[in-house]
Amino acid sequence: MLSICTDSFKGYGLNRIFEFIKQAGFDGVDLNIDPRNFDTQNADYVNSLIDLYQIPVLSISTPPTGSAKKIQEAVDMAKQLKTKIIVIQPPKIFDFQYANWLKNEIPKLRQRESISIALENAPSEAFLGIIPEHSMNNIVDLKKFKHVCIDTTRIATKREDLIRIYKTLKPFLVHVHLSNVRNGIPYSAPQSGILPIESFLTKLKQDGFPGTISMKLNPKFINVGDDRQVLESMSGLKEFYTTYFTNIKTIKSEASDK
Repeated sequence: MLSICTDSFKGYGLNRIFEFIKQAGFDGVDLNIDPRNFDTQNADYVNSLIDLYQIPVLSISTPPTGSAKKIQEAVDMAKQLKTKIIVIQPPKIFDFQYANWLKNEIPKLRQRESISIALENAPSEAFLGIIPEHSMNNIVDLKKFKHVCIDTTRIATKREDLIRIYKTLKPFLVHVHLSNVRNGIPYSAPQSGILPIESFLTKLKQDGFPGTISMKLNPKFINVGDDRQVLESMSGLKEFYTTYFTNIKTIKSEASDK
């Protein structure tokens, strides 16, 4: 299913964002909980928008700085919104207590609430250019966490191989934040840039990826501030997704038949 992150529309209110997503024919909303935007933290209000526009919140993304309390709040919101995927960020490198809580308590929380809580691959930031800013930031950690979200721009900024990373994480992948890097600018539209997004989307479809693909873009790449251009940009994004995902035929393997 195709969604788009509310963070891509910074400058607009949540009501207008829902309206754009409905008009553009996307399947649903990827709600980014923004500590500076109280609308994104108000489950009752978000539920009213779901009812008004008749589109679901397919996933919830938590803020960059996490805590056990924030994760529980996101779970409570997800239950109220009937959302089945929560995307969380890796902990800061020296936040050992939170990292241990994630490793030990998230599996129990998933089972208790019947919800997928997925760890996103870490951004490339590092102290002094050497020490990673986040722990749980490599392939091994992601595999151990069991539920994974891939942010394609972060793979590019780390100069990693998108297709290789995908093949390694495929059994654990539940969500994708899709974007590209063009002329060194992150979170550009997926249609052009240094990443092989076309091949990636086609591979996802051929492999029967069951999760949600969410466009996560720098707002300038969907021309925020000009409503007509926003809808035109979203139309282009949906056409790209349709071409390289929706319209791709899947081939049953012998293994799946068995």
